[in-house]
Amino acid sequence: MFRFVFTILTGVLGAALLHVIIILALPHFSDRDAYTRVEDEGDENHFYTLDDRDDDAGLSNNDPYIRTAVCAFDIGTQPIRLTARGKVPFWSLSVYDAASNEVFSMSDRTSVGGVLDLLIASPIQLTGIRKALPPSLAQSILVEAPRAEGYVVLRTMAPQGSFDDAARDFLSGAGCDVFGGQ
Repeated sequence: MFRFVFTILTGVLGAALLHVIIILALPHFSDRDAYTRVEDEGDENHFYTLDDRDDDAGLSNNDPYIRTAVCAFDIGTQPIRLTARGKVPFWSLSVYDAASNEVFSMSDRTSVGGVLDLLIASPIQLTGIRKALPPSLAQSILVEAPRAEGYVVLRTMAPQGSFDDAARDFLSGAGCDVFGGQ
């Protein structure tokens, strides 16, 4: 009987201690979510290429065959346009809101001609753009983002060393720019 009571008390005290530790640790982890880390890379509307080692924001690229770039954005006042061109074996793009919910994703296989040309806008901005679609957006994919803030992850493949320069050029030439409406 004593062992049973001792086991129950140990379990209850252990669970209480674990809960206290988790509650005290939450502030440390709550400001280190994916959006905050991408935002810490630097200015909004600019792609930052990730290295194989953690940078100051705590982001890195761990896959030896994939090169990755990230861009934080805020479409509160104007939409952003994502562009990239280049000869790479494969690329993919994912758009996330500030809560790290995936809003949109695509790859070179689902793009027009293998080129990245995407406009991210709020529902109201997109309605205005669709009413008078500029010729520069004729081949663009239009994406409606439910929240103003978010981030983009652009990946490309470099399956062999000979593809590495093309992959890095593709990412360094990628644009994450405010769309002015032209």
